[in-house]
This record gives sequence, structure tokens and C-alpha cells, in this order.
Amino acid sequence: MSSASGKSQRQAHETSSQPISEAAAGAILTIDLGALCENYRRLKVLLGGVACAGVVKADGYGLGGAEVAGALAAEGCDTFFVAHLAEGILLRTALGSRPAIYVLNGIQPGAEGEAVEAELNAVINSTGQLAAWRARAKRAGRKLKAAIQVDSGMSRLGMPLAEVEAIAADSHAFDGIDVALVMSHLACADEPEHPANERQWLEFERLRKMLPEARVSLANSSGIFLGPAFHFDLARPGAALYGINPTPSEPNPMLPVVRLQAKVIQTRSLQEGAGVGYGHAFRAAGPLRAATISLGYADGWHRRAASAAWFEGVRLPFLGRVSMDSIILDISALPLGRLAEGDLVELLGPSQSVDDAAGHAGTIGYEILTSLGPRFYRTYLNG
Repeated sequence: MSSASGKSQRQAHETSSQPISEAAAGAILTIDLGALCENYRRLKVLLGGVACAGVVKADGYGLGGAEVAGALAAEGCDTFFVAHLAEGILLRTALGSRPAIYVLNGIQPGAEGEAVEAELNAVINSTGQLAAWRARAKRAGRKLKAAIQVDSGMSRLGMPLAEVEAIAADSHAFDGIDVALVMSHLACADEPEHPANERQWLEFERLRKMLPEARVSLANSSGIFLGPAFHFDLARPGAALYGINPTPSEPNPMLPVVRLQAKVIQTRSLQEGAGVGYGHAFRAAGPLRAATISLGYADGWHRRAASAAWFEGVRLPFLGRVSMDSIILDISALPLGRLAEGDLVELLGPSQSVDDAAGHAGTIGYEILTSLGPRFYRTYLNG
């Protein structure tokens, strides 16, 4: 994480959904907004003159959508993407009227009025969504902005070839709609040699040329690293902003953004044969010293992620199963009495990255971040 110290660089985010004070919380989640903005700048350098949006869905990948988007907006980002209408409404309240906010999943039937009231741009994924947005524009008596998403080969969201051809042949398809963006999404961008990347690029080229002239967007975080041919007019990074490696086969070009530390709530000495945790999944082969920390799967730490914590650079392996609210550590490698109640051990940070933790859990960094729960005391650096 980027360096920061002092109260002027430290801001606590306190809401009704989290403890009032740091002392009351079992664990502390630190989000470095300076590192986030540096990641944005690094991506901008790679993009040259191409515009760079910010994907802040899932509450800014679990790190606080308003805080993350506010920092990016201060850095010059003027286009944001969320997944759901509700996320867009909250973000509009936080950011004000200037930035463009697109709703990736489209607008649910009957919710078009709420989207218009919040000045949100629909990402239109089907002819049905297009018809509903067109009808809302007629009712509003003005043009409404939208992005048209085409399915270039991921088979998740967007109009397939047949629908694109149908609307291309309909002279009234875009009545009342200001097509501000034509977009698609890459399925295999984190595998640069995967043939799907080239196939999707070619299909996207074919489909977008059937649609009204507008800005064009294809590259996600990993797509930016596929090179200028994939950049078009607007890139849409998400994971890379938050420190997740967009080039998994190479060293991470991004700065880490999060640090997670949990408090020690008890220490003890165990004798040979002692059972540890639920099901006695671990049994001591000899004498050892253990510590219980205030973090568990209710906080979003996966039961599968049986790894380790760190204290002053010393690795402290997990013992037994992850519980709902606690984890037991082997602290035998530390000097006797060095770790006490109230001390903090690190789960995410310099000693273990988000991607490292994901590897231990058999998942991806996205899931690690978006699983982080509301019980942490959250601190924002360089905000």
C-alpha cells in the first residue's frame, strides 16, 4: 500500500452498519485510496489518450462505492459503471449530477422512471430493454442516453447477432434514444493467448458497425493489457483498480489497496493430543502455543481459505477449521508473550495479497474482496 501516516491522512468510515469505534470492532479493514488512484493513473498511462472509466459495482468491490468513486472522480474519472439500478441511485446521490453512471444489468421492467429520475444511463442488453427505454423516452418527452451492449461471445449479457440485425433494420429502433456507447465484454482477457480474445474482437467489430455511431468500449482490466487494438474509445477497469492482478501469469503491475487485520482475543498453551476447533480437524502433535483471533466466515473469510496470518513478518498457520467468528492460529514461532490480547495480526496486506488469499481458497481475488463483511472498522487512507 502507498505510504501514509498521521490523522490528516486517515479517515474512519463509520455507519450504522459497523462498530462505532475501532476499539469495539474485532478486525480492521484499511483501504488506501491513494493506491487506488495510483492504479487508475497507471492504467491511464497504458491507455494513452483513451478514456478510462471506473467500475464500482458491488459497493466498489466491497470497499465502499461512494468512497472509491469519490476518489476516482477527484482523479478525473467522469464515467462509472454499476451492476444494479439501486447501486446507481446511491452512487448518484454520492457523486452529484456531473459523472455519467451506467447500469450494466440494464433497467428492470417498471423501474425505468427511477433510472430517469436519478439521471442514470441504461446499458441495453436486449430488444425488450430497448423498447422499454424508448417508451420511457417518449413519456419523458426527451432523448435518454444509453449504451448498447452486444454479445461478442461471452453468452452472458448483450444482444446476439440476430437482435442486432433486427434493430439495425428498424428505422425507429432508436427513436428517443441517444446512443452514447456501444460495448461488449471479454470472457478470457486474463489469458492473453486464448483464441477467444481475437474471435470476440472480430465479432465485436462486425456487430458495432451495424449500430449508430458512438463511443466504443471493449476492454476490462485485463483487456487493457491486450494492447491498443482492444482499447477503442473507453476502457472499463474494475479489479485492477483494487489491486487484483490483471495479468495473472506475470507480476502484478498494480499497487495493493487493502489491508485486513484481526485482533487477538485469547492465547493459550496446548499439550500433545489436544483437539483444536470444530470436529477436532487438527490435533496437536506436540506442545504448541495458540491464539484465537476475532475473524471468521461471518466476516467473509472463507472456510476454504485455511492459510495463515502474519505478525511482524512471522507466519502464523491456521489450526483447524475457520469458525463463524474466530480462527485459531499456531503462534509457536513467536517468542513467549510476544503476542497478547488486543494485538493485530495481518490477513491481507504486505505478507499476503488478495490474490494469494484467493489461491488458498481456490477462488479469485474478486470473491475475496466482495465477500468482506460489514463488521470491520473501516479506515480510508489518503482520501
